[in-house]
Amino acid sequence: MSNNIRIEEDLLGTREVPAEAYYGVHTLRAIENFYISNNKISDIPEFVRGMVMVKKAAALANKELQTIPKSVANAIIAACDEVLNNGKCMDQFPVDVYQGGAGTSVNMNTNEVLANIGLELMGHQKGEYQYLNPNDHVNKCQSTNDAYPPGFRVAVSASIAVSRT
Repeated sequence: MSNNIRIEEDLLGTREVPAEAYYGVHTLRAIENFYISNNKISDIPEFVRGMVMVKKAAALANKELQTIPKSVANAIIAACDEVLNNGKCMDQFPVDVYQGGAGTSVNMNTNEVLANIGLELMGHQKGEYQYLNPNDHVNKCQSTNDAYPPGFRVAVSASIAVSRT
């Protein structure tokens, strides 16, 4: 395996993901399958922040309910704070804004980025999902419909608030 790639696996098989990428195999497939407009989610930072706020709220709830290990929840929360407070990985949301479906690709892109930031904060390598999994941990107790519409609403509300100032 080259130092420039990592191998990730999903139900469709294995794929090479750029080693520097914080997104994973699901995002890679979405980029390939839904290249429509060349307008990316990363072009709308309010939307990225809205999705991350939803994921942080879920991680806080899952921590309190003890549905995921405390160390994993803390890593997800810290990853969210890195994005929200420091703008970390804002360029790692390459999914087309007109991606197919009801937001699943955006949701998985967000899960993967937060998982990989969290993994690094825990001292692991990107893609070592046995320690912090995008679906089993970051997306715990959520569906795309629990994350995408509220994330979008937060983005719209933030944009309206800014335009009024």
